[in-house]
Amino acid sequence: MVDLAHALGLAVIAERVETEEQLRRLEGMGCEAAQGYHYARPLPSEALVGWLTVGPGR
Repeated sequence: MVDLAHALGLAVIAERVETEEQLRRLEGMGCEAAQGYHYARPLPSEALVGWLTVGPGR
């Protein structure tokens, strides 16, 4: 899918990335971006401002 998207001139965003291993494999395939629990669990909107300002786990 990554190669097909690139052949069509599209960027690739992987969803549901939950582990470092998954992220590394996707990067090795040329995937440009990812989202999922590996980065952060869902947050209430009030908590998002602090997460974006300070960063996760700080």
